[in-house]
Amino acid sequence: MTAKIIDGKALAQDTRQEIKQRVSQISKNQRVPCLAVVLVGENPASAVYVRNKIKACEEVGIKSLFEKLPAETSEKDLLSCIDRLNKDDTVDGILVQLPLPKQISEQKVIEAIRVDKDVDGFHLINVGALASGLDGFRPCTPSGVMRMLESINYPLSGKHALVIGRSNIVGKPMALMLLEKNATVTIAHSKTVNLKELAKSSDIIVVATGRQKTLTADMVKPDAVVIDVGINRDAQGKLCGDVDTEAVMQIAGHITPVPGGVGPMTIAMLLVNTLQAYERKFKD
Repeated sequence: MTAKIIDGKALAQDTRQEIKQRVSQISKNQRVPCLAVVLVGENPASAVYVRNKIKACEEVGIKSLFEKLPAETSEKDLLSCIDRLNKDDTVDGILVQLPLPKQISEQKVIEAIRVDKDVDGFHLINVGALASGLDGFRPCTPSGVMRMLESINYPLSGKHALVIGRSNIVGKPMALMLLEKNATVTIAHSKTVNLKELAKSSDIIVVATGRQKTLTADMVKPDAVVIDVGINRDAQGKLCGDVDTEAVMQIAGHITPVPGGVGPMTIAMLLVNTLQAYERKFKD
């Protein structure tokens, strides 16, 4: 048996097309949505992510503002930049690319972004809304994973879901979103002692550790759905995830590839959140 591939690239393209059509309709009568992206420093990976986000905006007709700040930027100056964007009524969403230089508190920056412009879904109020089952912006990566599960019509209710990783960006919100759909959720991490046993009993496994081959074939039960959130490079320099993909494919029922899986959906959901921020503003 070979697992069916959940094609995140194709699903993201469908999502972008929907957004493009909506933005095209908007542009006939009023200004289009606008996303401000802030990059501090010269982190090569961050620069690539930012370019991809700006390119995605251009493809669907969303306006993008790019604020490029030097690595030595002070926390005060970055907060001043965010304050200016908060007050700009033509900016609907604000994204500050993480990680930030050591002299800047990421938490202070996250909390400085207006809640209604927090399209990353990291602000404490949006995090609290998710935990409470209330309306708010959801973090883009786990939101993308949920859309991928929907795309294969996988019934989550009553299923055992294992989330490997407990980050604020992926692991914790992922667990809450699965719980919201009535899955029985377990969160595992670096201190978990019985990871193999937990994985072997799970119907859905979401892996977000940033470590190659965190999940191997002997940890997966037949027909399990495996979602690989990781992005790493192997010894040959090729992109790979946190899952031993080739081996796990022989056991699992569905699997996401790296690249072409969760990554494209993360950016697609950022566009969804930006459009939503815009529509909420005009609805109110």
